[in-house]
This record gives sequence, C-alpha cells and structure tokens, in this order.
Amino acid sequence: MTDDATAGGREQADEEYLEPVSAAEAARAGLRQLVELTGREPSVTTSLEATQDGWLVGVEVVEARRIPNSTDLLGLYEVELDIEGSLLGYRRVRRYQRGKGEVG
Repeated sequence: MTDDATAGGREQADEEYLEPVSAAEAARAGLRQLVELTGREPSVTTSLEATQDGWLVGVEVVEARRIPNSTDLLGLYEVELDIEGSLLGYRRVRRYQRGKGEVG
C-alpha cells in the first residue's frame, strides 16, 4: 500500500466520523454565529429542529430599537448548521414589530 492510498483512507475515515453537537450546543451556536455575522442584538432562540444533515435554528434578533421598546423592530432568522454546529447558511424569514402577535 502506498502512502497516497493510506492518506486517502484516513481522509475518508475522517469524513465519515463527525462529532455531532447536542441540541443545546446547536441552539447556542446558531444564536452566536448569527449575532457575529449580523452585528444585531440577540433576543431569543425561538426554535430548534434536527435535520438530516444537522440543525435548523430559529433566532430572533433586535433589528431596530424604538421608544417605547414594545415597538422595537425584530427579525426572525433561520440558521442552518451542520451536524458539528458549523454554519451552513442563514436567512431572515420574517420582520415584525415587537408586541404585534401573529393573527390566526
């Protein structure tokens, strides 16, 4: 067996074993990474869903402070993480005023 074949086998083995993060770690990672990327003030993690490839985390952030604070502008984001908690992508799915409940 050549060194190249051995190295290729190790790479393949490394790719097959991924250390999954717990649900709590995924929620924290999603919130932290979104805040780092957007510079927005975190409000709360609103949802957490295990997917085939990792995690989908719902995060609410303050997009604009207003007076009174019940009229702050909030954004709801979906943060997609891989099984190890690394960011795959994010998107804003909703923007709304604090205190304005969903209708229906």
